[in-house]
Amino acid sequence: MGVGFVNNVKTAILMGALMGLIVAAAAAIGGPQALVPALVIGGVMNIGAFLFSHKIAIASMRGRELTAETGGDLYRMVEELSANAGLPMPKVYLCPHQAPNAFATGPSPSKAAVAFTQGAVELLDREEMRGVIAHELAHIKNRDTLISTIAATVAGVFSMLAYWFLMFGGMGMGRGGGNPLAMIGVILLGAVGAAILKSMISRSREFVADADGARIAGSPHGLVSALQKLEAYAGRVPLRQPNPAANNMFIVEPMISQAHGGGFSLGNLFASHPPTPKRIEALLRDGY
Repeated sequence: MGVGFVNNVKTAILMGALMGLIVAAAAAIGGPQALVPALVIGGVMNIGAFLFSHKIAIASMRGRELTAETGGDLYRMVEELSANAGLPMPKVYLCPHQAPNAFATGPSPSKAAVAFTQGAVELLDREEMRGVIAHELAHIKNRDTLISTIAATVAGVFSMLAYWFLMFGGMGMGRGGGNPLAMIGVILLGAVGAAILKSMISRSREFVADADGARIAGSPHGLVSALQKLEAYAGRVPLRQPNPAANNMFIVEPMISQAHGGGFSLGNLFASHPPTPKRIEALLRDGY
């Protein structure tokens, strides 16, 4: 079985685990009184974010849209690889940041965009850029923004439950005699667990996008070389972007170095990307 299949299964299991945390929290607090409004409010907020976050992300990165006339070889590569992937041509943006990075965004393949920093365009050669483009197109093809939104919705419910419990005494929860301290403990632990599961889902989707991107590009070697360069520059030229919560969008996680090689640490639990050496290992191991 390929890495893509394994990590798709892993994503499904992790999404199920997120929903299991919701059920466990509901049982612990003695009823669905806070759960239903939290789901509704969290869902509305995240649907709004899903529909409009791509515009916010592009604006926050000061992206300038490129056309066939202004985009040169970069635009032509996106056009070629989009056809390879069976996708509509996304909008292409160039962001005036020296930190080399790239991201894809948009609520659907028909309304998608890919963006590249000036640093990435200057640093990467043609084959490396093709690997990066293909990786981002794989995110679009796999509708990873939708998966991230669902995960964020479920994770956000726990934050709302904890806030309501602290501010309003649990909204009447626990009237059956449950221990309030135990209940808030369950909710807070659930919030931490949900955040960890959300990060694990993001990391799993990166492996899938790497594998599918290698297929779109026709070879893993451009992406492997690009990841090595991007990782090397990540710590030296940090990306100053205004919303750290959106770090999972980028091909390598901004503002932190993952040169630790994947050993256990608290930071690894909440990291939105797997360690770059593990991504490279998976690409070279599976072959295309």
